[in-house]
Amino acid sequence: MEALRQRIEARVLSLSGLALGQIDYENPKGDPGLFGPDSMPWEVHRDFTSMLVGGIASLLLQMLHPLALSGVWDHSNFRQDMLGRLRRTGQFVAGTSFAPTASVDWLIEKVRTIHLQVTGTAPDGRTYAASDPDLLTWVHVAEVSCFLAGYLRYLNPQLPAAEQDRYYAEIALVAERLGARNVPKSRQAVADYLAAIRPQLVCDERTREICQVLFNAPAPSRSSVPVSRLLMRAGIDLLPDWTQQQLGLQLPAWQRPLIRAGVHCLAPILRWAVRSGAIHRSRKRMGFPPR
Repeated sequence: MEALRQRIEARVLSLSGLALGQIDYENPKGDPGLFGPDSMPWEVHRDFTSMLVGGIASLLLQMLHPLALSGVWDHSNFRQDMLGRLRRTGQFVAGTSFAPTASVDWLIEKVRTIHLQVTGTAPDGRTYAASDPDLLTWVHVAEVSCFLAGYLRYLNPQLPAAEQDRYYAEIALVAERLGARNVPKSRQAVADYLAAIRPQLVCDERTREICQVLFNAPAPSRSSVPVSRLLMRAGIDLLPDWTQQQLGLQLPAWQRPLIRAGVHCLAPILRWAVRSGAIHRSRKRMGFPPR
């Protein structure tokens, strides 16, 4: 049984930022990092299953913004290395959530430096820059709204509204340190932001191509292909209805309960198997017992 657990854990962690190394989550002892163990980012971001589903949804949502899409299209090797891109994104999210302070500072400075190099002109003639404060706000809101949606659906649907607002207020610090401005910090502010930005969102041929690259990303092994397909569909299902319609990815009504039931069956297995993820190592740094 232990051999099976370790095999599952190895495959799961191969998808995460831990596969890149570079961050020591266990030291220095007692360093709370950017948020600390009593924060809502530690709570919402601790579950691999809900974060992976939320991450898939956020990538699909982000690509509806023409300028965000242009930055990825012109400056990313996502077609050749989708798994690498997912790992790097995972490293940033997990690192800024759980890593000790020095590693958080290193990650944020690293991303800020990369953003300064990502500039260009979109097909509609507008110039773009990944360091644009408004574009940073869009990417942030797309991510964290999907992370919270995944948490509510697959881990704790009873999370009080005040704690959801606290999550948005606390996690906004990451976006602000990257240079974002007017970051929404409550459920209502996020809802208002998404309603205001919807007229700017577009689904075109490039959006659909990126979706296909994401859907066709290689699984860690042949045996994990059904799991990858389930999680991909769960990511689509997590999106707001208007987003699914704009992307042309509407799921039949009969599929939705099956997808959700499948993830609810899968999640306990992954929680049982994964015992050395970023959250587990960070809890050890803070002197907490395993859970």
